Amino acid sequence: MLELKNITKRFGDKTIINNLNLTVKDGEILSIVGPSGAGKTTLLRCITGLEKVNGGQFFIDGQPFEPYTNRTNESVIGVVFQGFELFPNLTVMENITLAPTLVLKKSAAEAKQDATTLLTRLALADHADQYPYELSGGQKQRVAIARALAMKPNILCYDEPTSALDPNLRQEVEKLILGLKADGMTQIVVTHDLTFAENIADEMFHVEPNKSK
Repeated sequence: MLELKNITKRFGDKTIINNLNLTVKDGEILSIVGPSGAGKTTLLRCITGLEKVNGGQFFIDGQPFEPYTNRTNESVIGVVFQGFELFPNLTVMENITLAPTLVLKKSAAEAKQDATTLLTRLALADHADQYPYELSGGQKQRVAIARALAMKPNILCYDEPTSALDPNLRQEVEKLILGLKADGMTQIVVTHDLTFAENIADEMFHVEPNKSK
C-alpha cells in the first residue's frame, strides 16, 4: 500500500499541491483526474521521484519511503511516460533490457529471457529487433509498459496513457491495464479522459487547481 501524507509541492511562490493525503491500496487502480494545470502530472512526478516535494511523507506498506532519493526507485515505482521516452537508437529488446542489466545487475541472458516473456505477453514478440520509429503508437505504448515491468516494480504509474493514441486504441489500453490488475499489479493512472478513468479505476481522485500562493 502506498500512502501520501501532507504532501506539498511548490514551484517558486506557487503552490501546486497543498497538504495532500492519498492512499493507493495494493492491487487496485487509482485514476487521478482533473483539468489541465491542476497538478496531475506534477503529483505523478512526485510519486515517481522525478520531482522533490517541499513537505510531507511517503510510505510503502507502512514504512517511510523517499522516491526522490531512492536509488533503485524504478524497482519500486515504475512509470510509463506520456511520450513513451523510448531510446530511439536502441531496439525494442535493448530498450527493455538496459535498466535491468545496469540497475538490477541482471545478466544479459536473464534480462533477455525476462524481456522475451514480457514481449510475448504483450503481443510484441515479433518486434524485438525493431526500432521505435518502426512501431505504431500502440506498439510503442506496450514497449514502454514492458520496459517498466522489466524492473519488477510494486506500483506502475502512467502519465496520460491514451493521449498519444488513436481513439480506437483506448479500449486496447484499458484491457492491458485491467489485465495487469488481474495479475495483482497496483497502478496509478493520470488522465484527462474521464470515461477511460471510470472504466479502469477502483478509486478516482479529482484534483483542482490550487489558487493559494
